Amino acid sequence: MNKILAESAPGPPGPPVSTASSTSDASATTPKSVAPRPPGAPSRLGSLGPVGLVLAGGISVQFGGALAVTLMPRAGALGVVTLRLLAAAVVLVLVCRPRLRGHSRADWSTVIVFGVAMGAMNGLFYEAVARIPLGPAVTLEVLGPLTLSVLASRRAVNALWAGLALAGVFLLGGGGFSGLDPIGVAFALGAGSMWAAYIIFSARTGRRFPQADGLALAMAVAALLFLPLGIAEAGARLLNPTTVALGAAVALLSSVLPYTLELLALRRLPASTFAVLMSLEPAIAATAGFLVLGQSLSAAEAAAIGLVIAASIGAVRTQVGRGKPRPLPDER
Repeated sequence: MNKILAESAPGPPGPPVSTASSTSDASATTPKSVAPRPPGAPSRLGSLGPVGLVLAGGISVQFGGALAVTLMPRAGALGVVTLRLLAAAVVLVLVCRPRLRGHSRADWSTVIVFGVAMGAMNGLFYEAVARIPLGPAVTLEVLGPLTLSVLASRRAVNALWAGLALAGVFLLGGGGFSGLDPIGVAFALGAGSMWAAYIIFSARTGRRFPQADGLALAMAVAALLFLPLGIAEAGARLLNPTTVALGAAVALLSSVLPYTLELLALRRLPASTFAVLMSLEPAIAATAGFLVLGQSLSAAEAAAIGLVIAASIGAVRTQVGRGKPRPLPDER
């Protein structure tokens, strides 16, 4: 739902720098009068800020998702996605005012693929939560980022965390997903694969465009992609004032705020570490589903989500504390 050095001043972002490799860079530039930090300390301290960004984004997006479920009877899943993406695109374009000139063909290719992945991720996920509860849907979806994390890691122990997550998903489905709508399960897994693509191309976009310009352009691509689909499903219902107001709220909570926070985090965290942090979102989603939608969890479902969260924590500790993650494609 990913994981590059943040630039607070205006101008293009710097080259990708993973937190795991920052130790050698810091020691090379430290004055002789300053004692060197213990091994691993820069990595953990440097990750504290971006981890907070990821968690804040997760809370925002899951409560926005819960609000979106209440909007579906008014506009349908595709109508809600269209409202969310369109409102978010308008806000981001007005705020960021991204330049349309001066970008290479590779820049545009990256931002277009980012927008397609973002739109598909949203559309598939909303089709999933229209059929299965929010907590289980996010638990299934998060397998995409977790798989990405394991593939990008150099440590074999991450296969253990992947197995733990798969055990949680197996438990969630009662040994065969007989308790969940199979179409909803398929949509959630598809959304997870698009989430992994979103993480990769969000990181690439953050390197190629200053500030949140790339995000604004990608959001516009996603909105244009879904506009015909939303009109076909919801029609004139998209123009209802109450529906528009709720759609704008969903856009702010589920797109504008979390995607901006994630883009900033991806400039300071390796994409693989960001990916496993996404595994914390099932717990956030289950809480949002309970508070906003009244969706309670059985003991087995709670245990399943707990296993996925344990896999996330283990993978984060392994990658941030012990080794340098393998670069993702085009991150070398």
